[in-house]
Amino acid sequence: MDFYLGLAQIIGVHTLLGLSAYCVLLTGQVSLAQAGFFAIGAYVAGMLTVLAGWALVPSLLVAAIASGAIACAVGFPALRVKGLMLVVATTAFGEAVRLFFFNFTYQIQSGNLQLGPHGGEGFRQIRYFPENGWSTLDVVIFIWVVVALVMAALWWLDRSRAGAVLRAVGEDELAAQSVGINITAVKVSAMTIGGVIAGIGGGIFAHYTTHIEHVQFGVVLATFAIAYPILGGLSTVFGTLFAVIFIQGFLIEGLRFMGDWRNLLFGGLIVLAMNVRPRGLLDAGTVRALKRLFSSRKEAAGA
Repeated sequence: MDFYLGLAQIIGVHTLLGLSAYCVLLTGQVSLAQAGFFAIGAYVAGMLTVLAGWALVPSLLVAAIASGAIACAVGFPALRVKGLMLVVATTAFGEAVRLFFFNFTYQIQSGNLQLGPHGGEGFRQIRYFPENGWSTLDVVIFIWVVVALVMAALWWLDRSRAGAVLRAVGEDELAAQSVGINITAVKVSAMTIGGVIAGIGGGIFAHYTTHIEHVQFGVVLATFAIAYPILGGLSTVFGTLFAVIFIQGFLIEGLRFMGDWRNLLFGGLIVLAMNVRPRGLLDAGTVRALKRLFSSRKEAAGA
């Protein structure tokens, strides 16, 4: 049972990571900075609960604000470039954040322990959940409540005028600009929202793992972040969740018995999925078909 609860934690946190990239991808931008925002949220939230003695929720809120503010500041210069240059710029930012935490040390003495980040050795003793009597099930429920709230907010945003503006910029920047949309403001707003969500995810990640270090926030994590919404499809926020379950639940954990052969199959299945479903596992056509199916069932039940 603990294995499945642990897997549910991983899927929940990675869903938040994927949703942070989903916001940016809606505007047509490919950013590899999400791992950096995730790391900032993890370290800020961990330091607040461990060193300052804060409760978890306020710590996550401050971590989200910190990550969002840095994402906003990074967004202005980074989003002035496009395509491969944007990928390079955001990758450089993510690596700069990782190397910062590799060299960052701030510890306090607590009894016989030194608490706080310690450079390359990482940040240990993030013990908020066990010290406050949280069970593994409690942690899973908390994570998925946060995931549900974030998905509901993005689902509402997607159906609002703001969501239409984000998609308009992603579809055709020139046409969007011709009708008076401020392209830079829209892109920076999407980057900021993505930073906030990544900060929340990073803060939760730090607390359920209890030990974080710089190597966890590298390019591989950033690649996963953009892979989830691309593979799942940008037609709906549920595509990201579906992709995380497919990758983390099936490809990574479900095929663990295959050992090293799993790595070859992992890449092959991703390529196959992207060729069979180039617009994502839950593309616009699939979403419309599901809506028709559920509406017909409701009508049949009402009759």
